[in-house]
Amino acid sequence: MTKFLMAVLALALAAPAGAQTTAPTGGTVPAAAPGDVATVDGIIAALYDVISGPAGQARNWDRFRSLFVPEAKLIPTGFPEGSTRARVRFLSVEDYITGSGPSLAERGFFEREIGRVAERFENIVHAFSSYESRRTADGDVLQRGINSIQLTWDGERWWITNVMWRGVGPNVEMPAKYLRGR
Repeated sequence: MTKFLMAVLALALAAPAGAQTTAPTGGTVPAAAPGDVATVDGIIAALYDVISGPAGQARNWDRFRSLFVPEAKLIPTGFPEGSTRARVRFLSVEDYITGSGPSLAERGFFEREIGRVAERFENIVHAFSSYESRRTADGDVLQRGINSIQLTWDGERWWITNVMWRGVGPNVEMPAKYLRGR
């Protein structure tokens, strides 16, 4: 009986690590840290933090998943070299993890917010979050661009519904108005 009670206690204590939460869309995701999702600032900071880290460091993909509604899309866009037609890809959260996760951990990647312009109406927010990325925390800037982040408040927490991003390049400069507001 004592072994049985110990086993039940062990399972009860382990439950929070695998805890799930129901998204407003009905699906489930890993439970988020309250500080990650209580405010728009918190969830955007968590998004940048969870994808950032040195080479050799695994990312906490359950934390990443906890920020998004299950149906969220991550949407890189831009013009391939020599093309006049934009390329747009739609990735699920799992597609992003599978496609980018190994590279982020292998080569190192740090992305930080350098400006933000946000608009809010009731329970929805759209944030143009300007970023710069590096291979190491204090290395040379590899890229700058804008993450267009759409969020919703469900009455209890913030959720990311979509992230679309575009980097700057030789013919695309960062508008100064998107470098303010942080």
